[in-house]
Amino acid sequence: MNLSQEDWASRLADDSNAAVLDVRTEDEWLEGVIPGAILNDIYKGQGFIYRLEELDKTKNYYVYCKAGARSAQACSIMNQMGFETTYNLEGGMMHWEGAVVAPE
Repeated sequence: MNLSQEDWASRLADDSNAAVLDVRTEDEWLEGVIPGAILNDIYKGQGFIYRLEELDKTKNYYVYCKAGARSAQACSIMNQMGFETTYNLEGGMMHWEGAVVAPE
């Protein structure tokens, strides 16, 4: 499901079963991340799929990239793999006005 910046942030803040997934490249990741994000670069192909298989499918995933296209694709893949709830951040980090931190 595509969500506006405001809806994505507000749902995330109220969600006790949330996980944040960053599907950008490692270079993009190093520029700053949404707090608590897990990196899984969608450009890694099969590696991306392997990392998804390790995740808990019952969590609610808040997925983002730089502009929103890769994260929309990631949500679609995740839904096909049986993930129940995925939220795509429309506009991605280019339009994000929330907190940004250095990656851990």
